[in-house]
Amino acid sequence: MTVDPTPMPTPQAPPDRGDTTPPTAATVQALFDRIAPVYDDFNQQLSLGLHWVWKRMAVAWSGAAPGHTCLDLCCGSGDLALLLARQVAPGGQVWGVDFSPAQLAVAQQRASRQWPHPAITWQQGDALALAFEDGTFDAATLGYGLRNLTDIPQGLRELRRVLKPGARAAVLDFHPPSHGVMRQFQRWYLDTVLVPTADRCGLTAEYAYIAPSVDRFPQGDCQVALALGAGFTHAVHYPLAGGLMGVLVATR
Repeated sequence: MTVDPTPMPTPQAPPDRGDTTPPTAATVQALFDRIAPVYDDFNQQLSLGLHWVWKRMAVAWSGAAPGHTCLDLCCGSGDLALLLARQVAPGGQVWGVDFSPAQLAVAQQRASRQWPHPAITWQQGDALALAFEDGTFDAATLGYGLRNLTDIPQGLRELRRVLKPGARAAVLDFHPPSHGVMRQFQRWYLDTVLVPTADRCGLTAEYAYIAPSVDRFPQGDCQVALALGAGFTHAVHYPLAGGLMGVLVATR
C-alpha cells in the first residue's frame, strides 16, 4: 500500500445543513481518516445490514467475472473490493484505491484476516487523476464516493478512461429522491437518526457532512447525463430503497 508521507491536514468542521458549498478535498480526506476505526460498525447499524445487499447488487451490475481485473474506486474500508475479489476468483485481480490512508489501513487489515487471502492491491490515489493506463480494467465499482469528489464530471471521465471498451462501472450512492414523501423521509432520517446516532458516538462533526452532500448530489437522470457527457456509451440508473439511493451503471 502506498502512503503519502505528507502530514495529514487538521480536520475542519463540515458545512452546516443549509450550506451548499462543497467541502475541500483535504477536509473530506481528513474526515474519512478520523472515522475509519468505526466506519464499518456505524454503517452496519444505520443500514440494519442492508448495505451488504446493495453492495452485492453493485458488484453484480458491474459485470465482474472470474479472471477479470477490477477497480474499486473510493474503496474505503474495503467492502466492495472484498466482494469483487470473490467474484473474480480464481485468477482475477482487484485494485482498491482510496485517498484516505486510515481507511486503506483498515481495508488491508480486514483482507489479511481472510483465507485464502484475496487478490487485492491497496493503493492510495486521487480519483480525479488515476495512476493507471487507459483501458486497464474489465469492471469497476464506486461505493458512496462519487458525491464526495470535488469534480464529479472529472471523476467520471477518469473512471471511463481506465475501463476497457465495453466494460461497466457500477456507482452506488445516496441521492435526493424524486418523490416528495421519500425526500421528507430521507431528510428526517439524516437529521433525526443518523446525526444524533453519530453524536452519541462522539462523531457529530464527522457525520454531519452527509446531509448537505446528499442535497448537492444529482438525481438519477442527471447522473446518467453526466456519465454520457463523460464519454460513456450507455448509462442507466437503478433506484434502490424507495429512491433513497441508487446504482448508476455506465458502459464504456
